[in-house]
Amino acid sequence: MTAYLVRRGLQTIPLLLLVTFLTFSLLLFLPGDPVTSLLSQGETLDPEIVEAYRKELHLDEPIPVQYGYWLRRAMVGDFGDSTQTRKPVSEELRSRIPATLQIGLAGFVAGLLIGVPAGIAAAVWHNTVIDRVVTMFSVAGVAVPGFWFGIMLILLFSVKLRWLPALGFERITSNPGEALKLMILPVTVIGWELSAVVTRQLRSSMLEVLRQDYIRTARAKGLHERRVVWLHGLRNALLPVVTVLGLLLGRILAGAVVVETIFAIPGVGRLLVGSVRTNDFPVVQAIVLMVALSVVFMNIVTDVVYAALDPRIRYS
Repeated sequence: MTAYLVRRGLQTIPLLLLVTFLTFSLLLFLPGDPVTSLLSQGETLDPEIVEAYRKELHLDEPIPVQYGYWLRRAMVGDFGDSTQTRKPVSEELRSRIPATLQIGLAGFVAGLLIGVPAGIAAAVWHNTVIDRVVTMFSVAGVAVPGFWFGIMLILLFSVKLRWLPALGFERITSNPGEALKLMILPVTVIGWELSAVVTRQLRSSMLEVLRQDYIRTARAKGLHERRVVWLHGLRNALLPVVTVLGLLLGRILAGAVVVETIFAIPGVGRLLVGSVRTNDFPVVQAIVLMVALSVVFMNIVTDVVYAALDPRIRYS
């Protein structure tokens, strides 16, 4: 297993290089001048100063050379300074990541708590009213756009009923009560979408597993149905679901864009949207690298969980 993990880690290096190089290159072709944005907010600058700063940042070099300088700094956590706030990009990310993780992980857990029981119930009571209701809600969760669902929640619970605050964020460690109220709506949006995917995947996988010979044998031996479903059935049915969960968890940073924008959450997703609008290239490059790393890491974790769930799977 150790050798496999090392090999997988080495195999991800070319992928990360490709993703970051493409992002780095494409950003250079966008309208706007990052040097002008960094030095001034609309003021007239001396062309000699602009050119000197361009040389200092190696922007007069070929794209591969520029990328090499950026990569060397990025490997030690130096992503440069934001062209908008003049602060180090690493500092900007450190201040935004907690909000994204708090909302994203809470939504992930909520999706599991809803999706797993719903998927099992739909499979166990196949072709019943329960199955049809669960399927209807799961299809709606996949089909309804998250931004529309979020706006509807704000209109209903914040504007009309005035039960919950619509916008803002509070860290759970500083003010738990207020944080929980502010988290309800965005977590509902994330959890709704995730639970729909988990429910559909687990229902399909569970139906296939419950038709296997070893399940019929377990029932013939007189095992309680709950033990058959939760112990013998669920463990094997989870294998396809683990793949989906690994991808979804790795995409928390990327998927936070819509939710954070709608609910005005100061996280990485909202930072990315603002940085793209203002041509803040250093921030965009750093976030893309962070998203790519999270997806790659979760793929490796998924392989490890696979081996833990199914002893037949061995990596060498």
